[in-house]
Amino acid sequence: MLTAENALVVVIDIQDRMMPSIHAHEELEKRTASLIKGCRILDVPVLVTQQYTKGLGETTLALKEALGEFDPIEKITFSCCGAPEFTDKLKTSERKNIIITGVECHICVQLTVLDLLADGYNVYVVADCVGSRREFDYKYAIKRMRQAGAVFTTMESVLFEFLVRADHPKRKEISNIVK
Repeated sequence: MLTAENALVVVIDIQDRMMPSIHAHEELEKRTASLIKGCRILDVPVLVTQQYTKGLGETTLALKEALGEFDPIEKITFSCCGAPEFTDKLKTSERKNIIITGVECHICVQLTVLDLLADGYNVYVVADCVGSRREFDYKYAIKRMRQAGAVFTTMESVLFEFLVRADHPKRKEISNIVK
């Protein structure tokens, strides 16, 4: 089970110059911002990566607003696990349930998921918060990650799994976010 105490969210490369070419990017960005807002309410840590910021731009404005103050992890490797700062922060967190969002699903997301699984993490991919330019690439990345052992879920499912109960003190705040 995912809990707010045992999970960490990774937002992979949702950047200004990348997003316009991603299939259904507006919905993906909106849902990812909702997930981040919910995680902030529930004190779930969020790590954010940026692939080659000089060329692809910064994290999008919608996500910056949802994140508040944050320090993105710059990377040039496709897998986040190739960035020492990322793996250091992951180890320091001592959380074994890693929730994945981001782009592109068939490149940086998939390679990160495969590396995390190989390193013994429990990996949850938020299907409505990952994307690729082409649906074809997205579909095959989903199949490969599932075959490798990743669990697929949705933004709303993650947030309500964190709540556990309808009488959770933060339920109304979370309900307002997912509407």
